[in-house]
Amino acid sequence: MADDLPSHTLLSADDRSPQSLVVFLHGILGQGLNWRSFARRLVAERPAQGALLVDLRAHGDSRHLPPPDTLEAAADDLTRLRATLEAPVTGIVGHSFGGKVALQWLARDPGDLTRCFVIDSLPGARPDRRGSEGTVEVVEMLASLPDRFESRDAFRDHVTGAGFSTPLAHWLAQSLDRLDDDGHRFGLDVARIRALLEDYFATDLWPVIDPPPEGLEAHLVIGGRSTVFSSEDRERATALAARHPGVFCDVLDTDHWVHVEDPDGLFRLVAGGLS
Repeated sequence: MADDLPSHTLLSADDRSPQSLVVFLHGILGQGLNWRSFARRLVAERPAQGALLVDLRAHGDSRHLPPPDTLEAAADDLTRLRATLEAPVTGIVGHSFGGKVALQWLARDPGDLTRCFVIDSLPGARPDRRGSEGTVEVVEMLASLPDRFESRDAFRDHVTGAGFSTPLAHWLAQSLDRLDDDGHRFGLDVARIRALLEDYFATDLWPVIDPPPEGLEAHLVIGGRSTVFSSEDRERATALAARHPGVFCDVLDTDHWVHVEDPDGLFRLVAGGLS
């Protein structure tokens, strides 16, 4: 893989060459493989389409990509990656931080995109970080981690001992690096994660889909029990969908982790929207 490209995994049905691709983008502290089960189901049902699971900059195996750590830089990573692909990218699905990267890509270089799914990611700015207080608390905890843990279990015990859930501890452990002495350390640069979050909270991308680019459908999927969208934000999203035939707004009965809590409901929306 070229040094200036983000790490990515291509999934296709029966290893065939897909006619078009859907890009999947994870949230902050995640990685592309978070979408693997969902994407496998999609390509099995739509064998002409492939799925590209991307590690965003400063995450997973894309930690080699240098700063600046901004939405624009993450979008430009996708543009460089797209130039190397054999099939056109016609769809993009992004959760949380990844949803806003998707919108930024639409603003900078939409290419052949015709479908964009923004999963519980408010297009507007949130300087007060409302709805993401838990994420900020996790990042602050990670900033104070010891440099070394004897084992993965020791890391998970540290996270739960700080008051966080066992599932979160197991999820964060995906980003552990093994040291030469068989110890472990958290592999992500927390300063870079903070920089990405700062830009995420500061950037207003409502104008990207108000109106949406010609020929593109933008799907806003909101977690009904999530606090990322305020009641005013939901009203704005609903009004936007009523005003523009290319914008859709759907609410699922989930918290923020829509694709984990209701994968079937989200799959129906994504597969239906791609059709």
